[in-house]
Amino acid sequence: MQKVSFNNKDSVFFNALKSKVDSYFKSNNIRETGNYKLYLKTVFLSISAIALYLILVFFTPSVWLSIVLCSLLGLNLAGIGFNVMHDGAHGSFSRKTWVNELMGYSLNFMGGNVYLWKHKHNVNHHSFTNIEGMDDDIDIKPFIRVHSDQKKFWYHRFQHIYWVVLYGVTYLLWIFVQDFKKYFTGKIGDLKFKKMDAKEHVIFWASKLLYVAAFLVLPIFTVGFVNMIIGYSVVSLVCGFVIAVVFQLAHIVEDASFETPDAPVYKIDNEWAVHQVQTTANFATKSKIVSWFTGGLNFQVEHHLFPRISHIHYPKINQLVMETCEQFGINYLEFPTVLSAVRSHVVHLKQVGRY
Repeated sequence: MQKVSFNNKDSVFFNALKSKVDSYFKSNNIRETGNYKLYLKTVFLSISAIALYLILVFFTPSVWLSIVLCSLLGLNLAGIGFNVMHDGAHGSFSRKTWVNELMGYSLNFMGGNVYLWKHKHNVNHHSFTNIEGMDDDIDIKPFIRVHSDQKKFWYHRFQHIYWVVLYGVTYLLWIFVQDFKKYFTGKIGDLKFKKMDAKEHVIFWASKLLYVAAFLVLPIFTVGFVNMIIGYSVVSLVCGFVIAVVFQLAHIVEDASFETPDAPVYKIDNEWAVHQVQTTANFATKSKIVSWFTGGLNFQVEHHLFPRISHIHYPKINQLVMETCEQFGINYLEFPTVLSAVRSHVVHLKQVGRY
């Protein structure tokens, strides 16, 4: 499939916005990358994840306490993905490239692969948000239909109900199915990605094997096969559910735009930045707890416009983005709470599943 292009000839909206954001960082003499707040959060999330793993695998407590701790480990891993890996893979964690690379590889520790993720997320998703065939994040076919141009099946009429179970399984599908599909086909969605070099091939297989050894094989010897299955299921389902919900609330809601460009032009009428605002939604931006845990992904509009700015700065530039959107008459989509965003997501699934 041919890549989609945007009407970026003038980019008047983004140029005006970028000028304001650049002025903010310059006038306050601060860097766009992370600071001590992010680094302290990284230390806390890393130590707590290691501690939970060691307790569960080597000092296994009672059944019910273990289930609680497994749930906490699932939340903890999601938090690492949101805060540490995400900023690192976008190059916004630190000014030092090697630090960003190291933080990005935390995804490999979680069973994924940061090389594939960068192509899937940084390139495909951020460049072609909510564009059918380009954005792999909206490709949940055939289980979930997210917009009217996707093929409809009879069971989609129930997707606003079964999404709760399905989203938990997405983490397992990601690690054990989708990564391998991308690896062997060389494609993400309808787009080919740059081939891996020898180093990345080794990292792919080594990290997958180490993950299986640490999270599946070793626990069999320390806690037994059945307990391993139960514990690992809780960890992966909690982690997968939380990650899926946070990313779905950012784009798969009412009033978010979807595009299916027609051949032979494959061109979007708007400039890229306007397209990002129209296809993206914020939620619970006034909640410091949500912002802390999700790594600022509740400020998804700001993130899509400035992916190389660390999430710790999003609350400050939020007003600049809203102000510029109002100036240019661009609708800025935001939900006041997580619950209101979830409600909109469910309503959207119900509507698309029925019509």
